[in-house]
Amino acid sequence: VVTKDDVEESLKAVFQFVKDKEQLLQDLRSQIEETKKNIVEKQRERDYWLEYKNVGSKIHAERISSLEKDMADVKYELERTEEYYSEALKVVREENQKMFDRHMKLLSEEALKNAVGYLDKNCRREIEENEWLKEEVKIYRKEEKDLKASVQLLEEENTSLVAKLIDIKLQHLRA
Repeated sequence: VVTKDDVEESLKAVFQFVKDKEQLLQDLRSQIEETKKNIVEKQRERDYWLEYKNVGSKIHAERISSLEKDMADVKYELERTEEYYSEALKVVREENQKMFDRHMKLLSEEALKNAVGYLDKNCRREIEENEWLKEEVKIYRKEEKDLKASVQLLEEENTSLVAKLIDIKLQHLRA
């Protein structure tokens, strides 16, 4: 025998069961909606990256290679500029050194002339004679050097002639 309370309790249990299943179904629907949203979002992201892979990456690769080429050109121009300026600096330094040497030579000559101007007549004549003697010594040294070179050439020639003469005598002795 089933009583009214049993039926009510059974109906309450069924009602609670149906209510729980509806809540579960509603939770599942909301999870499905959220999953669909995530799928759409991931699909958009995937489409973006596919587009980038197919088009954007090529554009960026071209830009990167263009920038690398520009960097290489700038580096080459920098090296050429550096070479140019180092050569220019070298030339300027050499020119400055020549001008400095020339200036120092002029100053020393002028100082010498001023110093000679303060000397008496006899000392000046001695200095002039000394300068003339220095020039003469230079000439004689050059001539001596030339004569030594000539003597050395003659000695080498004589040595070769004596060697030939000895060779000829040896050949006559053997024959």
